[in-house]
Amino acid sequence: MNATPISRYPVPKLEELPEDIRDRILAVQEKAGFVPNVFLTLAHRPDEFRAFFAYHDALMEKEGGLTKAEREMIVVATSNANQCQYCVVAHGAILRIRAKNPLVADQVATNYRKADITPRQKAMLDFAMKVSQRSGEIADADFDALRTHGFSDEDIWDIGAISGFFALSNRMANLISMRPNDEFYLMGRSEEAKDAKAQPRSPARR
Repeated sequence: MNATPISRYPVPKLEELPEDIRDRILAVQEKAGFVPNVFLTLAHRPDEFRAFFAYHDALMEKEGGLTKAEREMIVVATSNANQCQYCVVAHGAILRIRAKNPLVADQVATNYRKADITPRQKAMLDFAMKVSQRSGEIADADFDALRTHGFSDEDIWDIGAISGFFALSNRMANLISMRPNDEFYLMGRSEEAKDAKAQPRSPARR
């Protein structure tokens, strides 16, 4: 078991948490087979946990003009720009699964302009990066460029909101030194990689 702390701050025990937060964490554990450390570390502040995941779910689980894989592309590209190890690793794993592509997350994280994605998706990421890194420069021309790729104004809001929300997430993860779970690194890769995984371990502390 990796003994490296998963946060600079105290990590509460499940039995110490409010019932709604504990139920959410147990549901995630049942579905994923482990508890992503973001749930454990942010549970240090229950009110902020609830607000964080309410907005996360509103942005990442909704229906709309962006696929769930495209939403994850935004997270991975902007999180790399913000040097957030946790979000690149964790959402890279989710992107591989949702895109059904073991290569795309590494490509998007390192240089999305050379990734095997569509011109529409590259335009989406150009705008997401501008929101993340140079939001003061956003102009009507940016909206016009996205409309030529078929994005609606509501889609553009989604792109910007995901980028903005994960700018917060990236900074909080770096603030508390949130550590990615070991499980994320092999998720969505080749069958050979899956076979090489170690025996399941308790996800309570990774």
